[in-house]
Amino acid sequence: FLQFKANPPAVNFKLTGETDGILQIQQDGLLYHNKALDRETRAVHKLQVSALDASGAIVEGPVPITIEVKDINDNRPTFLQLKYEGSVRQNSRPGKPFMYVNATDLDDPTTPNGQLFYEIIIQLPKINNVMYFQINNKTGAISLTQQGSQELDPVKNALYSLVVSVKDMGGQSDHSFSDSTSVNIVVKENIWKAPEPVEIVENSTDPHPIKITQVVQWNEPGAHYLLVEKEKMPSFPFSIDQEGNIYVTRPLDREEKDSYVFHALAKDETGTPLARSLQIRVKVKDINDNPPTCPSAVTVFEVQENENMGSNIGTFIAHDMDEENTPNSVLRYRIADQIPKISMGELFLMDSYLGVVQLAGQSLKKQDTPQYNLTIEVSDKDFKTLCHVEINVIDINDQIPIFEKSDYGNLTLAEDTAVGSTILTIQATDADEPFTGSSKILYHITQGDNEGQLGIDTDPQTNVGYVIIKKPLDFETVAIYNIVFQAENPEPLVPGVNYNTSSSATFKLIVKDVNEAPQFSQRVYQAIVVEDVAIGTRVGNVTAKDPENLDISYSLRGNRRGWLKIDPVTGEIFTAALLDREAESLYRVQVVATEVGGFSQSSTASFHLTLWDINDNPPRLAKEYTGLFLCHPLQQEGTLIFEVTDDDRQSLLHQHVSFSIGSESFQHDWNVLRINDTHGKLSTKGTNFEERVYNVPIRVRDGGRPPLEGLVYLPVTFCRCVEGRCFRPAGHQSGMPTVGMAVGILLTTCLVIGVILAVVFIRIKKNEGKDNVQSAQASEAQPLRN
Repeated sequence: FLQFKANPPAVNFKLTGETDGILQIQQDGLLYHNKALDRETRAVHKLQVSALDASGAIVEGPVPITIEVKDINDNRPTFLQLKYEGSVRQNSRPGKPFMYVNATDLDDPTTPNGQLFYEIIIQLPKINNVMYFQINNKTGAISLTQQGSQELDPVKNALYSLVVSVKDMGGQSDHSFSDSTSVNIVVKENIWKAPEPVEIVENSTDPHPIKITQVVQWNEPGAHYLLVEKEKMPSFPFSIDQEGNIYVTRPLDREEKDSYVFHALAKDETGTPLARSLQIRVKVKDINDNPPTCPSAVTVFEVQENENMGSNIGTFIAHDMDEENTPNSVLRYRIADQIPKISMGELFLMDSYLGVVQLAGQSLKKQDTPQYNLTIEVSDKDFKTLCHVEINVIDINDQIPIFEKSDYGNLTLAEDTAVGSTILTIQATDADEPFTGSSKILYHITQGDNEGQLGIDTDPQTNVGYVIIKKPLDFETVAIYNIVFQAENPEPLVPGVNYNTSSSATFKLIVKDVNEAPQFSQRVYQAIVVEDVAIGTRVGNVTAKDPENLDISYSLRGNRRGWLKIDPVTGEIFTAALLDREAESLYRVQVVATEVGGFSQSSTASFHLTLWDINDNPPRLAKEYTGLFLCHPLQQEGTLIFEVTDDDRQSLLHQHVSFSIGSESFQHDWNVLRINDTHGKLSTKGTNFEERVYNVPIRVRDGGRPPLEGLVYLPVTFCRCVEGRCFRPAGHQSGMPTVGMAVGILLTTCLVIGVILAVVFIRIKKNEGKDNVQSAQASEAQPLRN
């Protein structure tokens, strides 16, 4: 594989160094190996070649030679153990390794030949086809899956058997070697369990903090414990130590908060939770530390003057902040005092536990005493409180409301009169005591408004009724309303008194027709189509109705891409051009419904067309790669990472995207591998490359249906490198002179400047001679003066 030559008097060659009896050299300088090289025995052979004369003396050399043996995948991976044993606690954190399997491969670990890929191929038992265990395919770390963490139960299955395989070539080649081993895993009971609910007596006077419970410690030593509040509080009254003991740090008040729910958490040294948190429940036990409280400063009851003996006047209910349905909150009532008192015994009775106040004496007369004041004593087993009740004697309802007039005439309104408008004022009067339930008037519409278009609001001070529009009027539905009003009191009338025609009045409402715009059946219409649908395909239909039953014409507004058209009569919408999801995935237009005839009023609705994607864009480079380089000469195989994308939905690209060299002429020197669905790795085969730019063609195939291919080019520059950067010496630029030309230009410039200076100097000399002659002539013509 190498040929050496030497000049006379050399006639022979000698090979020394790490030949291992494999590498030899012939007399004519041909270096060869007599059997296969083995990288695992020796990866580098360091040799020396010398040229010898006829007497065997060295006349040239020795010349050093380094031969690197390139690895091939000739060794299978092997596990370090035939069988592995391990254990895991139920409910352990998913993804946290609890054991490892290890394999070795004698091939070069820096190449795919020595890159190992672990995989669980069998799990026994396998319940409902769910994997409870997972393995890190690079490290061999075995951990629980999410389902395994939740479902493993030593009572149901305490032992699981796994078969784990390991492959070289990163598990990516059909020609990779493999090995397998068995793993037995014992499932142990989870000792990380929540304690029973805790009960604490409120307002304890014992020194704090007080231990209230303890969580069973984590399955393994070294865990760090902390408490997490379920709800944020100004001051969290609990703490935990690193033995799992939980303390209450201050006295608790049940009336402030009667129970607490929080969580205990175990974390490892990195702060990562080891398992799900445990819920801690604390109930605050009540003591009788709150007196009864009155519902208000004064409780007011009303009683009609003709009430019979034994009638209920009202129910007085006090409050106690202690726990309900316990002896601490059971209240007793009694009447402690009455003002004014009467001489005929007790006038009012009160139920000791229910608080019901009843009339115990004769019927009351308002003109005799319009008001009574009671003092109520409320007590629990330890406390007493006095409360005040005011009982007002009110007039009986023996007068009916009477309308000021029985007919309020006719009123014409347009059907588009605004909802909430007051259209009529009505008035009735009542002779009972003012501002009582007997004189208060409520108005009702008893006839003529079945759909509830109208309503009546009553002024509580004046009993004036205001008739308003509650729902929109519609001439096409009801054109005339014949209304009957009824006036009543909230208090019942006394026996023998009844409402009559004086408490009712009539009114006629005439609705005037108004031309209204068409009304769509819905505000937004939606449709979904595939983007390659044929032109003229029906994609939707809109409907509108005119209240006056006029014909309607449909049109589109905002159809800026011209993708749609609409049938003006039926409202059917069709495609009018080819659609393109990459240009616009949700196409929005407005549909206009216009009356044909009348005032040509119109209304609008929205039509949203969602375009489903098809695979109509081939993959391309995600960006422009202009700075890719490898240092020349290559010392080892070079690799470059690149990214691809396409304009379709990414789910179409992210389905088994594949890469290949796009030209046979490049396949000898280049290789491309898939990293994931968006990235590929371009690498050289060998190191024999020239110092220039290689535009490497790469064919990228996406996972769409049907799949599309794109041919992309990666420009890779092989260049000398300085400090890890590509060094490119500046070349000669067009238009710039060479060194010889620059020297010639410089000499010519100096010569021209010299000639110009000489001419200027000669002219100056001539001018000076003329000036001297003229000066002499002037001196001879002028006489001398003193």
